[in-house]
Amino acid sequence: MHYAQRPAPSRDSLAVTASPALMHRLAGIRLLALDVDGVLTDGSVWHSSCGQFQRFHVHDGLGLQLLGAAGVTVVWISARRSEAVELRAAEIGVADVRQGVSDKLHELQRASDAYGVGRESIAYMGDDLPDLPALRWASIGLAPANAVAQVRAEADYVCERDGGEGAVREVCDLILAARQGHSADRQ
Repeated sequence: MHYAQRPAPSRDSLAVTASPALMHRLAGIRLLALDVDGVLTDGSVWHSSCGQFQRFHVHDGLGLQLLGAAGVTVVWISARRSEAVELRAAEIGVADVRQGVSDKLHELQRASDAYGVGRESIAYMGDDLPDLPALRWASIGLAPANAVAQVRAEADYVCERDGGEGAVREVCDLILAARQGHSADRQ
């Protein structure tokens, strides 16, 4: 397991590094699948007579847009159903949102087949026990800093940031940096 390593102690910095071995593996990622609650959000859900509310971090949204522009497919897989999730995905251009999913591993394998992306090119980020089978199956398992202990223990990389607080952006930046480094190595 790799934990985030910062070149500088500033919490405001988005620069994060990982081991060279992990960066090499991240360079080959073509599909990033994400749980929603606890990964893209802090796990809180507010209910009112107007409906449900969830908070998403803008840095995560931009990171996902940059990843998509670089040719990485992004898939959201959630056990719950939420209109807020659909709205946020549409806002940032994530076209594949799978909600109401009881078996995330099966859904991740369906996404793998649908996009023709092999397991060796898939990363999955989750934060709780229902995410473990998908996290184990993916080539690279990722977890936000506030994931439950069992998920952190099995993840290939544990972010410095919490879910809903920039953890997804951290992963996006790592994948983009790895791809850029891999591209530079080939020239």
